[in-house]
Amino acid sequence: MRIDLHTHSSHSDGTGPPAQVVREAAAAGLDVLALTDHDTAAGWSAADRAGLEVGVSVIPGIEVSCRSRGSSVHLLAYLVDPEEEAFRSELDRARASRRDRLRTMADLLIEDGYLDSFEQVLVQAQDGATLGRPHLADAMVASGRYATRDEAFAGVLSSGSRYYVGHYAPDPVRAVEVTLAAGGVPVLAHPLASARGRIIGEDVIEEMAAAGLVGLEVEHRDHTPSDMARAAAIAQRLGLLQTGSSDYHGTGKPNLLGENTTSPQVLVAILAQGTGTGPLGAELTMPS
Repeated sequence: MRIDLHTHSSHSDGTGPPAQVVREAAAAGLDVLALTDHDTAAGWSAADRAGLEVGVSVIPGIEVSCRSRGSSVHLLAYLVDPEEEAFRSELDRARASRRDRLRTMADLLIEDGYLDSFEQVLVQAQDGATLGRPHLADAMVASGRYATRDEAFAGVLSSGSRYYVGHYAPDPVRAVEVTLAAGGVPVLAHPLASARGRIIGEDVIEEMAAAGLVGLEVEHRDHTPSDMARAAAIAQRLGLLQTGSSDYHGTGKPNLLGENTTSPQVLVAILAQGTGTGPLGAELTMPS
């Protein structure tokens, strides 16, 4: 059984709609896929229908954007109830802040000739999508300012750029707490991916574990071999599950579906703890 527990669709910063992501997962030989768009569950129903058609079981998830002491932190909330009051309140606040932040960044970029209009950005995003810097990057690529998303992120969209504007994101300990309250299973995504920017210290991971964190995403493209060894050691020390996944974004990143996977035993443990929702798509039959 091949299991990939971290993917994105056009409902956040992926490039393909949910049904396409699920069909691509089937073509890549995956049996189980988690759809984990940023701060939204909007793609779940379409992924569910596609999973039934192609025989892929879909694990519903949300990647919750957090911040701790100036560091960006991403928490994967599996099998969560997105309508639970405290959880939904955090997501609504984050999504509203993201919209305001994107408009401010776009206005700054327009002033200096990197964009022509804010509408140029909006056409890059699906209606209702969680807006983020990738949509700014796509607008600049479409207009010829940059060749790729990566070039834009290395340039004017970098966190050190004068065009960068922050947005509200919950503290990761708070995110763990509201995920658990909503029946979800919290797993910390790519915790040691220093190439993405400043990472949190082990003390923060320990605080998250004390609050009920269930797992660490150990095998990830942005982890070096030494990062993976260190993440595995942290997980073992704190009694956390270890996952692996692609963090697939379609054509938005080079990540390939199934390039890292999670063991069936870990998936069984995640399923045993999640009470907010159940698996979607095709019937999930775990190996004995």
